[in-house]
Amino acid sequence: MAQHHIDYNNQRITFEIERKNVKNVNVNIKPDMTVKVSANNQVPIDFIENLVYKKAPWILKHVKQFKEVQPERRSEREYVSGESFKYLGKQYRLRVKKVELKDEEGVKYLRGFIHLYVKEIDNLEKKKQLIDDWYRERARKIFSESLNKVHTKLEKYGIEKPDFQVRSMKARWGSALIDSNTILLNLELIKAPKPCIDYVVLHELIHFKYNDHSDKFYDMLYTMMPDWEERKRLLDQDIVSELQV
Repeated sequence: MAQHHIDYNNQRITFEIERKNVKNVNVNIKPDMTVKVSANNQVPIDFIENLVYKKAPWILKHVKQFKEVQPERRSEREYVSGESFKYLGKQYRLRVKKVELKDEEGVKYLRGFIHLYVKEIDNLEKKKQLIDDWYRERARKIFSESLNKVHTKLEKYGIEKPDFQVRSMKARWGSALIDSNTILLNLELIKAPKPCIDYVVLHELIHFKYNDHSDKFYDMLYTMMPDWEERKRLLDQDIVSELQV
Protein backbone atom coordinates (compact mmCIF):
# COMPACT_ATOMS: atom_id res chain seq x y z
CA MET A 1 0.00 0.00 0.00
CA ALA A 2 1.16 3.52 -0.84
CA GLN A 3 2.27 5.68 2.09
CA HIS A 4 1.52 9.40 2.35
CA HIS A 5 1.51 12.13 4.98
CA ILE A 6 -0.02 15.48 5.90
CA ASP A 7 1.05 18.05 8.50
CA TYR A 8 -1.47 19.34 11.04
CA ASN A 9 -0.59 21.78 13.86
CA ASN A 10 3.10 20.87 13.70
CA GLN A 11 2.26 17.15 13.83
CA ARG A 12 2.82 14.78 10.95
CA ILE A 13 0.20 12.16 10.21
CA THR A 14 1.49 9.32 8.06
CA PHE A 15 -1.13 7.13 6.42
CA GLU A 16 -1.40 4.29 3.94
CA ILE A 17 -3.85 4.22 1.05
CA GLU A 18 -5.37 0.94 -0.01
CA ARG A 19 -7.15 0.96 -3.33
CA LYS A 20 -10.17 -1.34 -3.23
CA ASN A 21 -13.71 -1.59 -4.54
CA VAL A 22 -15.51 0.50 -1.92
CA LYS A 23 -18.15 3.18 -2.32
CA ASN A 24 -16.92 5.53 0.40
CA VAL A 25 -13.50 6.70 1.54
CA ASN A 26 -12.84 5.12 4.94
CA VAL A 27 -10.23 6.21 7.48
CA ASN A 28 -9.24 3.70 10.16
CA ILE A 29 -6.74 3.83 13.02
CA LYS A 30 -5.33 0.44 13.89
CA PRO A 31 -4.34 -0.57 17.44
CA ASP A 32 -0.67 -0.37 16.40
CA MET A 33 -1.33 3.35 15.69
CA THR A 34 -1.06 3.06 11.91
CA VAL A 35 -3.57 5.07 9.88
CA LYS A 36 -5.12 3.34 6.87
CA VAL A 37 -7.37 4.84 4.21
CA SER A 38 -9.38 2.69 1.82
CA ALA A 39 -10.71 4.23 -1.39
CA ASN A 40 -11.48 3.16 -4.93
CA ASN A 41 -9.19 3.96 -7.84
CA GLN A 42 -11.27 6.94 -8.98
CA VAL A 43 -10.69 8.98 -5.80
CA PRO A 44 -7.82 11.48 -6.36
CA ILE A 45 -4.95 11.80 -3.89
CA ASP A 46 -5.78 15.45 -3.20
CA PHE A 47 -9.28 14.50 -2.04
CA ILE A 48 -7.89 11.86 0.31
CA GLU A 49 -5.27 14.20 1.75
CA ASN A 50 -7.90 16.88 2.39
CA LEU A 51 -10.12 14.32 4.09
CA VAL A 52 -7.28 13.17 6.35
CA TYR A 53 -6.55 16.80 7.20
CA LYS A 54 -10.19 17.43 8.15
CA LYS A 55 -10.18 14.30 10.29
CA ALA A 56 -6.80 15.10 11.86
CA PRO A 57 -8.15 15.98 15.35
CA TRP A 58 -10.10 12.71 15.44
CA ILE A 59 -7.10 10.73 14.14
CA LEU A 60 -4.68 12.24 16.66
CA LYS A 61 -7.11 11.64 19.51
CA HIS A 62 -7.40 7.93 18.72
CA VAL A 63 -3.69 7.50 18.05
CA LYS A 64 -3.06 8.99 21.51
CA GLN A 65 -5.53 6.56 23.10
CA PHE A 66 -3.79 3.59 21.50
CA LYS A 67 -0.36 4.95 22.40
CA GLU A 68 -1.30 5.13 26.07
CA VAL A 69 -1.90 1.39 26.28
CA GLN A 70 1.28 0.29 24.50
CA PRO A 71 3.48 -0.04 27.64
CA GLU A 72 0.91 -2.31 29.29
CA ARG A 73 0.87 -4.54 26.25
CA ARG A 74 4.63 -5.02 26.30
CA SER A 75 4.97 -5.60 30.03
CA GLU A 76 6.45 -8.94 31.05
CA ARG A 77 4.26 -11.47 32.81
CA GLU A 78 5.60 -13.11 35.94
CA TYR A 79 2.62 -15.39 36.67
CA VAL A 80 2.64 -14.69 40.40
CA SER A 81 -0.21 -14.32 42.86
CA GLY A 82 -1.89 -10.94 42.59
CA GLU A 83 -1.16 -10.45 38.91
CA SER A 84 -4.20 -9.44 36.85
CA PHE A 85 -5.54 -11.42 33.89
CA LYS A 86 -8.45 -10.55 31.63
CA TYR A 87 -11.20 -13.04 30.88
CA LEU A 88 -14.49 -12.27 29.10
CA GLY A 89 -14.09 -8.55 29.58
CA LYS A 90 -13.21 -8.53 33.28
CA GLN A 91 -9.95 -8.47 35.21
CA TYR A 92 -9.26 -11.34 37.61
CA ARG A 93 -6.46 -11.79 40.11
CA LEU A 94 -4.21 -14.80 39.83
CA ARG A 95 -3.64 -17.15 42.76
CA VAL A 96 -0.67 -19.48 42.36
CA LYS A 97 -0.50 -22.64 44.46
CA LYS A 98 2.27 -25.22 44.57
CA VAL A 99 1.02 -28.80 44.33
CA GLU A 100 2.71 -32.08 45.16
CA LEU A 101 4.35 -34.21 42.48
CA LYS A 102 1.45 -36.67 42.58
CA ASP A 103 -1.13 -33.93 42.04
CA GLU A 104 -2.34 -32.59 38.70
CA GLU A 105 -1.26 -29.20 37.39
CA GLY A 106 -3.79 -26.90 35.80
CA VAL A 107 -5.90 -23.76 35.95
CA LYS A 108 -9.37 -23.22 37.41
CA TYR A 109 -11.68 -20.23 37.64
CA LEU A 110 -13.17 -20.19 41.14
CA ARG A 111 -14.94 -17.51 43.19
CA GLY A 112 -13.72 -14.57 41.15
CA PHE A 113 -10.09 -15.68 40.97
CA ILE A 114 -7.99 -17.58 38.44
CA HIS A 115 -6.20 -20.36 40.34
CA LEU A 116 -2.97 -21.74 38.90
CA TYR A 117 -1.81 -25.09 40.29
CA VAL A 118 1.81 -25.92 39.46
CA LYS A 119 4.51 -28.25 40.78
CA GLU A 120 7.47 -25.94 40.18
CA ILE A 121 6.36 -22.52 41.36
CA ASP A 122 9.44 -20.81 39.84
CA ASN A 123 9.05 -22.41 36.41
CA LEU A 124 7.90 -19.41 34.36
CA GLU A 125 7.54 -21.29 31.08
CA LYS A 126 5.40 -23.98 32.66
CA LYS A 127 3.12 -21.43 34.30
CA LYS A 128 2.73 -19.57 31.02
CA GLN A 129 1.92 -22.79 29.20
CA LEU A 130 -0.76 -23.72 31.73
CA ILE A 131 -2.42 -20.31 31.49
CA ASP A 132 -2.25 -20.33 27.68
CA ASP A 133 -3.74 -23.84 27.55
CA TRP A 134 -6.56 -22.75 29.85
CA TYR A 135 -7.33 -19.71 27.70
CA ARG A 136 -7.39 -21.90 24.60
CA GLU A 137 -9.69 -24.46 26.25
CA ARG A 138 -12.10 -21.73 27.34
CA ALA A 139 -11.91 -20.11 23.89
CA ARG A 140 -12.97 -23.32 22.15
CA LYS A 141 -16.01 -23.62 24.42
CA ILE A 142 -17.11 -19.98 24.39
CA PHE A 143 -16.49 -19.48 20.66
CA SER A 144 -18.44 -22.64 19.86
CA GLU A 145 -21.39 -21.39 21.91
CA SER A 146 -21.25 -18.02 20.15
CA LEU A 147 -21.06 -19.62 16.70
CA ASN A 148 -24.08 -21.83 17.41
CA LYS A 149 -26.11 -18.88 18.73
CA VAL A 150 -25.23 -16.40 15.99
CA HIS A 151 -25.55 -18.88 13.15
CA THR A 152 -29.17 -19.71 14.00
CA LYS A 153 -30.05 -16.11 13.03
CA LEU A 154 -28.39 -16.52 9.63
CA GLU A 155 -29.71 -19.91 8.53
CA LYS A 156 -32.59 -18.27 6.66
CA TYR A 157 -30.01 -16.52 4.45
CA GLY A 158 -28.64 -19.84 3.28
CA ILE A 159 -25.37 -19.53 5.20
CA GLU A 160 -24.04 -22.95 6.14
CA LYS A 161 -22.50 -23.19 9.60
CA PRO A 162 -18.72 -23.28 9.15
CA ASP A 163 -16.09 -25.00 11.21
CA PHE A 164 -13.92 -22.77 13.34
CA GLN A 165 -10.34 -22.77 14.55
CA VAL A 166 -8.70 -20.81 17.35
CA ARG A 167 -5.51 -19.08 16.26
CA SER A 168 -3.05 -16.57 17.68
CA MET A 169 -3.21 -13.75 15.15
CA LYS A 170 -1.36 -10.45 15.18
CA ALA A 171 -3.45 -8.28 12.89
CA ARG A 172 -7.10 -9.28 13.04
CA TRP A 173 -9.81 -10.60 15.31
CA GLY A 174 -11.11 -13.14 12.83
CA SER A 175 -10.92 -14.34 9.25
CA ALA A 176 -13.34 -16.17 6.96
CA LEU A 177 -11.84 -18.93 4.79
CA ILE A 178 -14.60 -19.27 2.22
CA ASP A 179 -13.16 -22.18 0.23
CA SER A 180 -12.73 -24.41 3.28
CA ASN A 181 -15.92 -23.22 5.02
CA THR A 182 -13.94 -22.27 8.12
CA ILE A 183 -13.57 -19.18 10.27
CA LEU A 184 -10.45 -18.38 12.24
CA LEU A 185 -10.93 -16.64 15.58
CA ASN A 186 -8.19 -14.87 17.48
CA LEU A 187 -7.35 -16.48 20.82
CA GLU A 188 -7.21 -12.98 22.35
CA LEU A 189 -10.98 -12.71 21.87
CA ILE A 190 -11.48 -14.83 24.99
CA LYS A 191 -10.47 -11.72 26.94
CA ALA A 192 -13.33 -9.72 25.42
CA PRO A 193 -16.96 -9.51 26.62
CA LYS A 194 -19.28 -12.05 25.03
CA PRO A 195 -21.17 -9.38 23.00
CA CYS A 196 -17.87 -8.46 21.34
CA ILE A 197 -17.17 -12.12 20.55
CA ASP A 198 -20.64 -12.39 19.00
CA TYR A 199 -19.87 -9.34 16.84
CA VAL A 200 -16.67 -10.89 15.42
CA VAL A 201 -18.43 -14.20 14.77
CA LEU A 202 -21.30 -12.43 12.98
CA HIS A 203 -18.87 -10.31 10.95
CA GLU A 204 -17.07 -13.41 9.69
CA LEU A 205 -20.29 -15.34 9.01
CA ILE A 206 -21.68 -12.55 6.84
CA HIS A 207 -18.56 -12.86 4.68
CA PHE A 208 -19.92 -16.22 3.52
CA LYS A 209 -22.71 -14.26 1.80
CA TYR A 210 -20.80 -11.08 0.94
CA ASN A 211 -17.07 -11.75 0.72
CA ASP A 212 -16.16 -8.06 0.86
CA HIS A 213 -16.96 -4.92 2.84
CA SER A 214 -19.53 -3.58 0.41
CA ASP A 215 -22.68 -1.64 1.27
CA LYS A 216 -24.63 -4.92 1.18
CA PHE A 217 -22.26 -6.40 3.74
CA TYR A 218 -22.73 -3.48 6.14
CA ASP A 219 -26.47 -3.33 5.52
CA MET A 220 -26.75 -6.92 6.66
CA LEU A 221 -24.44 -6.30 9.63
CA TYR A 222 -26.57 -3.33 10.74
CA THR A 223 -29.75 -5.36 10.32
CA MET A 224 -28.49 -8.31 12.34
CA MET A 225 -26.65 -6.25 14.99
CA PRO A 226 -27.60 -2.53 15.09
CA ASP A 227 -25.04 -1.81 17.85
CA TRP A 228 -22.10 -3.51 16.13
CA GLU A 229 -20.05 -0.30 16.01
CA GLU A 230 -20.21 0.10 19.78
CA ARG A 231 -19.17 -3.53 20.23
CA LYS A 232 -16.26 -3.03 17.84
CA ARG A 233 -15.21 0.17 19.62
CA LEU A 234 -15.21 -1.62 22.96
CA LEU A 235 -13.26 -4.51 21.50
CA ASP A 236 -10.56 -2.34 19.93
CA GLN A 237 -10.15 0.03 22.86
CA ASP A 238 -10.56 -2.33 25.80
CA ILE A 239 -8.72 -5.39 24.51
CA VAL A 240 -6.06 -3.70 22.39
CA SER A 241 -3.57 -3.71 25.28
CA GLU A 242 -3.60 -7.52 25.12
CA LEU A 243 -3.46 -7.82 21.33
CA GLN A 244 -0.10 -7.89 19.56
CA VAL A 245 -0.71 -6.12 16.27
